[in-house]
Amino acid sequence: MFSASTYQGRRSRLASDLGQGLILIAGNIDAAMNYRGNPYPFRQDSTFLYFGGPDKPGLAMTIDPATGRSTLYGDDLTLEDIVWVGAQPTLTEQARQAGFVEVRPMSKLSGDVQSAGDRLHYLPPYRGDSILRLATWTGRTVEKIQSGFSEALIHAVIGQRSIKSREEIEEMTWAVDLTGRMHVAVMREAEEGLHESDLASLVTGMCEAEEVVPAYGIILSKDGQTLHNHHHGNTLESGQLVLGDFGAESRMHYAGDITRTFPVDRHFTNKQREVYEVVLDAEMLAIEACKPGVAYRDIHLHAARIIANGLKDIGLMKGDCHEAVAAGAHALFFPHGLGHMIGLDVHDMEDLGENFVGYDNTVQRSDQFGLAYLRLARKLQPGFVLTVEPGIYFIPELIDQWKAEKKHADFINYSALEKYRTFGGIRIEDNVLITEKGYQILGDPIPKAVAEVEALRYIV
Repeated sequence: MFSASTYQGRRSRLASDLGQGLILIAGNIDAAMNYRGNPYPFRQDSTFLYFGGPDKPGLAMTIDPATGRSTLYGDDLTLEDIVWVGAQPTLTEQARQAGFVEVRPMSKLSGDVQSAGDRLHYLPPYRGDSILRLATWTGRTVEKIQSGFSEALIHAVIGQRSIKSREEIEEMTWAVDLTGRMHVAVMREAEEGLHESDLASLVTGMCEAEEVVPAYGIILSKDGQTLHNHHHGNTLESGQLVLGDFGAESRMHYAGDITRTFPVDRHFTNKQREVYEVVLDAEMLAIEACKPGVAYRDIHLHAARIIANGLKDIGLMKGDCHEAVAAGAHALFFPHGLGHMIGLDVHDMEDLGENFVGYDNTVQRSDQFGLAYLRLARKLQPGFVLTVEPGIYFIPELIDQWKAEKKHADFINYSALEKYRTFGGIRIEDNVLITEKGYQILGDPIPKAVAEVEALRYIV
């Protein structure tokens, strides 16, 4: 945990931002995998971690904006619990570490919450058990719980959590550095005949050696054209590319999120290198464009134009690149957004609502295919940490549909695409801190230039 004063300061600011009512932030509980005694690995709610601190199940807290008083609710383990899980810090000890002055048993929470009436502020619950617990505590229906969350609290929480402190940056840098070592190990280990699962287990093992877990489901596949591909059942073959998108979570649950793509063979083929260099140019130039006051939507479109221009040079696109991007033709190859906020969540604060996190009254979400998936569009601010992750993908099903519809035929060379149907996909991603004057790539450099990647592909 951070210092008690850190959590006290966060809660004090939240109380000041809300000004009235009663704030309720619930921690998570154990969730049964297939029966109560066999739960999924516990992961504390990120907002509770941020304002409360204790990383234990079965806790909740309230903050009274009128008085600034914060209360931690929970129950100490029984002797029978201790027999099975061992001695744990008492509730009072956990409260002291996080700077809480008042501690109350969980049985008191319902009465304290219901006394606030309609002045209660809570965040949108994202787990079924959280919805039911909130309904029980407040005496409200499930339907009311799902619609009655506080937008004022959402905006206040996002306002704080979006700006990362020095100690948070240190946690994220640690996570990115471990993530980088994981990627280098995978690039060194991969070879023809190896299973994707062999590489995925290497990643998992490196996390376990540091007593942490992956920050999200591991993407490590020769089928990089599938954006969120968690299948690891293929055997690597000569001529293929491997796309690895994975990251470590620090011991305090801050995420790293890095993507690298490399050939199964010792070198990229000429075709692979051409496409790879386009993606790398887009990533590096997009990072260079990151600075305070610039809308991330504009940087996304800048990267899209670089990709369109590069694909035109290769012969896969044609016409005016600005017009092609404006029409959305590039999204056949680059169908996702350039990046997202990252912090305690790999898609930071997405449980609070993606539009609240990535958009504001100055920029609204597009309904254009591709651009609609941009998770972060608003202007960047110092202290933001975000991913920059352009890619080029050849998705046969999407190509076939667009070709049959003659969609964007003025900008896409469909006949040339036939030679790329089995190409796969390439994505390159780094985690970037927005500074007062520009940007900083977090962590030690992770090889991504063609020569750097090929230097790791020497099979001994």
